[in-house]
Amino acid sequence: MNVLQYALAGGAAFRSPGDLLGGLTLAEATRAAPGVPYTLAELLAHLQVTQRASLDLASGRTDRWPDGLDVWPGAPASDAELVALLADLQTGLAEAQALAAGPSSRARDVLTDLAAHSAYHWGQVALIRRLHGTLPAPERA
Repeated sequence: MNVLQYALAGGAAFRSPGDLLGGLTLAEATRAAPGVPYTLAELLAHLQVTQRASLDLASGRTDRWPDGLDVWPGAPASDAELVALLADLQTGLAEAQALAAGPSSRARDVLTDLAAHSAYHWGQVALIRRLHGTLPAPERA
């Protein structure tokens, strides 16, 4: 696994998204944390939409960022919507790692940006879960 693949999916530097999301429920995802401008559900929806648009660029499915893309879409409102969002995030992470195995120059640039953007927000996910008192213990290898 190369450095870009690690940066996209966690690794030695920080916890993986799957680790950070362990046991997340809709009740927690939609619960406000004092002083935080969005819920976990809203943050995860933002991660999903930006990840999907970035992957479309990196893979060549599109050649530009979508005009008028709502990068802060509505949060999932049901358990089924949350499960689908989390599954799409995991699928996107796998796609990003596959693209990062041997990326074109353009894909490497897009994926590097995605890795930095995602790392910032995955840190926020960890902090909000810590504020809620629900951050899972780190997985052990």
